Amino acid sequence: MTSRKPDEPLARNSRLRLVRPRALATARRAVTTRRTRPAPRPPEGTPPRAELARQARHVLADAVRIARWAAVERGPESALRTGPEAVPAQERAAAALDLTAGQIRAGWDRARLAGLVELHGDTARPGWRLHAWDRDDSAVLRGWVALFDAWSLVHPAPEGVAPSAVAEVVEAVPQVLSLLQLSQGPVLVPVLLDLLGQRVEELREERCEVPVAEQGPDPAGTAPEASPGTDGLPSLLDWALEGLAAVGALTLDPGADAGHATLTPLGNWAVWVKLEQICVAAQSPAGNIEQSAEDMLRGCARLTPGPARAEYRAWLAARTLSSAVTELLAVARGEDALLRGLAFEALRVVGAPAEAEVRATVAEPSLRPYALLWLAEYEGADPDDAQEVLTREEATWLWVDTAAAVADHGESELLVRHLESAVQGTVPALLDEVRAVGHPRTVQVLVALAAAHPDPALSKAVRRAAFQVHTGGA
Repeated sequence: MTSRKPDEPLARNSRLRLVRPRALATARRAVTTRRTRPAPRPPEGTPPRAELARQARHVLADAVRIARWAAVERGPESALRTGPEAVPAQERAAAALDLTAGQIRAGWDRARLAGLVELHGDTARPGWRLHAWDRDDSAVLRGWVALFDAWSLVHPAPEGVAPSAVAEVVEAVPQVLSLLQLSQGPVLVPVLLDLLGQRVEELREERCEVPVAEQGPDPAGTAPEASPGTDGLPSLLDWALEGLAAVGALTLDPGADAGHATLTPLGNWAVWVKLEQICVAAQSPAGNIEQSAEDMLRGCARLTPGPARAEYRAWLAARTLSSAVTELLAVARGEDALLRGLAFEALRVVGAPAEAEVRATVAEPSLRPYALLWLAEYEGADPDDAQEVLTREEATWLWVDTAAAVADHGESELLVRHLESAVQGTVPALLDEVRAVGHPRTVQVLVALAAAHPDPALSKAVRRAAFQVHTGGA
């Protein structure tokens, strides 16, 4: 390409500078104005992260052995399958690893809950955490926290107890854990039982439940069932404590009389992390923990990535993951491109529980590029290299979507710089492919770019392309 003089206008076929597309970072820079908050320090006496990770590896040792054995033993009857056909594989695993069949089933469940294996229909494959297990302490701790969050699935609930009563106890357990964390030592089981009963009663009052005996006569016989009583709480507390002990969050000592429970260093750290996340969100200007997904994302838009992730974690901690994922994807389907990108950032914090629903959005054109990048990073790709999973058309669609976010929320100079991140080598090639990709914001993006760019020749070419898209011309 021939060089041009410094005062010569930029030609229509000038080459774009080829740089790694960092679409989300570009969109975020459009609104970022605050500096990163200092990271909170854990309570005095908390072991270093390396020691916590060592303890987490010990808790999940059998699950890791089983997941690695299954990763090698691929085949028609591999342990990477689930259901009745997995029984022969479980027997082979038990023989190979010198474990009982019950230990194999329990370890396999833990491996799934900790993200060491990923389910796809009736088959499974090694998760990215399994690949990073020996070298990445953060991956280990995230895997253990995922298991900690799923404690109620590890240990079966007592038989003959109403599901609503089980759900109430699961919802009340964080208060029990908070007491254990604040006590910094053993707590008698009767004390925990008293707190659990109080919290369950509070939950029922919040739902405005009225006992049947206090209601008026109901001749039609349609009165709702009475709320579960508190008679079964002792057995449910025992179940909860045993489930938390099974994942390594606390230890139980029967004692001479009533017995007591004590948080392990891992459990103490995990409770502190969750309390800290809630406090961070509660102290944010927008009060994000109580906001809808859309308002929460808008409140996080001006934060840099680190503090934003803390906000996402706190918001997620106050909700069931399934409802949170559904709400985030609903925002991603909206018209605001910046919120679309931020929604997928929040889904990265969710991790494995969001995998199935994110994978389902690959069929939706507006979400496909974001979903493909999410899945690539989830499966272990470096974020800088994840863009390679996109086709040229998908990368162009993402470029337009990011440009729409910048045009809506950023400054004209940033929109001009965004031009340099296009995968196309020349402006005409970019305009041709932008016209063909069919993004609903194409016209607005091109008009904004034409108005912002200082070069008259390029501005004219972009404006002509916008007119052609608007009129349906070639």
